[in-house]
Amino acid sequence: MVKRTGNAGRNVAAGLAVACVVGLGLLAVPSGAGAAPELPPISAEDLLASVAKAKPEAFNGTVGLENALGLPALPNLPQAGNGDSTARIWSDGAGRGRVQLPSPQGERTLVSDGTTFWAWDSSTRTVTKHSESGHPGAKPDVNATDPTGAATEAINRLRSTSQIRVDGTAEVAGRPAYELVLAPAAQERTLLREVRIAIDSEKRVPLRLTVLSNGSNDPALQLGFTDLSFGPQDEKLFTFTPPPGTKVEEGEKHDQGQRPQRPEGVEPTIVGDGWDTVLVAKRPEGAPADKDQPDKNQPDKDRPGGVDLNALGTPVSGAWGSGRLITTAVASVIVTDDGRIAMGAVPEQVLTEALAK
Repeated sequence: MVKRTGNAGRNVAAGLAVACVVGLGLLAVPSGAGAAPELPPISAEDLLASVAKAKPEAFNGTVGLENALGLPALPNLPQAGNGDSTARIWSDGAGRGRVQLPSPQGERTLVSDGTTFWAWDSSTRTVTKHSESGHPGAKPDVNATDPTGAATEAINRLRSTSQIRVDGTAEVAGRPAYELVLAPAAQERTLLREVRIAIDSEKRVPLRLTVLSNGSNDPALQLGFTDLSFGPQDEKLFTFTPPPGTKVEEGEKHDQGQRPQRPEGVEPTIVGDGWDTVLVAKRPEGAPADKDQPDKNQPDKDRPGGVDLNALGTPVSGAWGSGRLITTAVASVIVTDDGRIAMGAVPEQVLTEALAK
């Protein structure tokens, strides 16, 4: 199955590992584990039904990610490399939120006040302002840092192609939780063994998302709360006033009910569905391509993100063309010489089949 999508970046199965590094990899936590709490038995179907009915509540907490994806620490994207970091998140339960992300150079602050999304970088004293009206995707970073949102998205994307079970209980951020496990159905071709989601036994909201790859018992990626408190939050948290001397940049504007328009031929393509979904997209404008640009003569600083894509991975070729293959424990990426990128939590063969379509 091949389809076009304007929400390709949110497709968990298409690039669970890669997407998590870019979006979720801004934060991280070690997972503390206590004694498994005793909870009444519940079926997977009933647990999923209760999660679907759960209503958002106001909360604040510390969130993070254990990152063992095996990606290199790329220039301008150090979070892609293995390691841990932490972040703070607040929500009013009605769509407004705040995230504070520490960085070696300072701190990033993301604020959604219901009408405007603000992204503040203290190291550059720059804030980017986006209008949220009519554009639900205007605040992806706030949603990405929330384990509840990430886990709910995983359930929605993978449920129909998974074997689902409840596998005991756990304690997450001091709260008892059920462990819901989604494993790929037999026909799914994927590098992932299972996705585990810890669901709060009282609130029925996801508290932690754990990704396990084939051949390892250690998490490749784990996003979750280390502390969490429910209840009303200070209204001041959900407003943002640029500090004096700040450079304010306007983000893209979108008409009511419309999504951002991409240049012709740039719209990503999704091939397949479920666990073995592959995302195929155009490489960013100006990215080096073996056949079109003299990469060796182009300074690193002039390449997108300062990264020479041709220095990563190993050469591969086939009926689809030629390029370079980059692999990790939970993801594969092919960067083609003709300007395409194919990625997914799948083996190389699945990527090449998608490129050939």
